[in-house]
Amino acid sequence: MPSKSSVLSWKNYYTLCKPNVVAEMLFTAVVGMLLAVPGMPTVGPFIYGTVGIALAASSAAAMNHFIDRKADALMRRTEKRPLPTGELSTGNVITFSIVLGVSSMLILILLVNTLTAILTFLSLFGYAIIYTLYLKRATPQNIVIGGIFGATPPLLGWCAMTNEVHPYALLLALIIYVWTPPHFWALAIARREEYAKVNIPMLPVTHGPEFTRLQILLYTILLMCVTLLPYLTGMSGLIYLLSAVLLGIIFIYYAVLMMRNKDNKTAMKTFVYSIVYITLLFAALLIDHYLNFTL
Repeated sequence: MPSKSSVLSWKNYYTLCKPNVVAEMLFTAVVGMLLAVPGMPTVGPFIYGTVGIALAASSAAAMNHFIDRKADALMRRTEKRPLPTGELSTGNVITFSIVLGVSSMLILILLVNTLTAILTFLSLFGYAIIYTLYLKRATPQNIVIGGIFGATPPLLGWCAMTNEVHPYALLLALIIYVWTPPHFWALAIARREEYAKVNIPMLPVTHGPEFTRLQILLYTILLMCVTLLPYLTGMSGLIYLLSAVLLGIIFIYYAVLMMRNKDNKTAMKTFVYSIVYITLLFAALLIDHYLNFTL
């Protein structure tokens, strides 16, 4: 039977991987894999691609813990993370991140394809270093610019199956890219005092919550337009179209509600819905793909 300390250590390393965030990223990557082929995917690239992308995302998450350790210690939302509490040392975290990153690259290069490995590395480096180390503290547009790196999972999944950068894969990445600002800014509004305390220039801190709420509304409208493109380009059918419209209308409703109810509770409800939204949207893409529903 494992000791209490070994269980605690395992949980700390698991926490470093930001499992909830990685799970959502991995879901969109798997959808990208399944959309890339007409039937069921080839087992080898599917399994190894999933593992490789998951390890890369976990590596980036662990590096994010290391870079943000001082700010995390001052924020209520993150003060219980392994580095601020002293459960893990900086050496533990850096080593863990490197091992995951190297393992990811080896799996993708040897068992999937080199193109996927290169794109995955660029995404890992972009999120862990360019966004977390520089952009996050340099500009209130940090999440807009850095969102490029977080939008790549479905592109990586598609590439793992086909060894090419397909326009449809780029369209999936575009959807996540446009979704990211309203998703994250809703949380940032609710946590703006904490971001201000650690001098991270999130949009609600630098431009105020009112301006940020307007930006969220505008981005949700833009997102509605972008999510119509899979249908308009012939990538998906009516099942997806109806789902995208319904989900988009609800997202816009929440954005309007934020404009009216200027409280953190509504902002958090919007943030939670944004996660439900992107999950159901990609699920609709998948269902539509396999049912091939046409009228």
